[in-house]
Amino acid sequence: MISIVIPTRNEEKIIEKTLSQLKKSLTISHEIIVCDGNSTDATAMIALKYADKVVIQDKLRPKNIATGRNQGAEAAAGEYIVFLDADCTIANPDLFFTKALAYFEKHPKTVGLCARLKVLPEVSTLMDKIVFACVNITYAFFNNVLHSGAASGEFGMFKKTAFQQAGGYKEHLAAAEDIDFFHAISKLGRTHLLMSLVVYHTGRRAHQVGWPTLLWSWFANTVSLVFTKKSASKEWEVVR
Repeated sequence: MISIVIPTRNEEKIIEKTLSQLKKSLTISHEIIVCDGNSTDATAMIALKYADKVVIQDKLRPKNIATGRNQGAEAAAGEYIVFLDADCTIANPDLFFTKALAYFEKHPKTVGLCARLKVLPEVSTLMDKIVFACVNITYAFFNNVLHSGAASGEFGMFKKTAFQQAGGYKEHLAAAEDIDFFHAISKLGRTHLLMSLVVYHTGRRAHQVGWPTLLWSWFANTVSLVFTKKSASKEWEVVR
């Protein structure tokens, strides 16, 4: 079974579309877990209609997406844990996860998979296409050639045992926790970007703050992580 963990915070505009599409299209053995970061809108109520489990983040833990992913994973019963952002779409979930599970079975040393990322065609800009083409090539090189894990947080699929052994996402990181974790888990086995897997997302952060600002933020947080083991951002601003 796969456990799909979706961290949320004030996602009432998009979460119903994400959850209903999974609920309607995915027949492979699975559970859907929403870990809500104490939303002030109707997110948790909407999630209750579709998710198998709705977990509310512990207010005593850091209020960020790393905590949401970790606390959702703590409730997971599946052999594999899938982390999916609330604004992400998988076109054909059954085919997608059939390919992913087949890859894990064929390559038993694999502990984590990531996918190609694309902005939804109906809202995608030329800059979106250029940036994510570069992002996908970079992640494929790090994972498939260098065997040094790297990936964005929109999607990640891991063996549960490896996720637990790696210690989960570092909750003190407000940003770059996704790259940090993929690198950490790659020390336990192989990580791979499977080119036949595609995950679509809204591209909302780039569209709201602008690509120059977002690219600088990515760069600053990555460099800070490498040299100080901390993220440059003290808080990852919510964009909805």
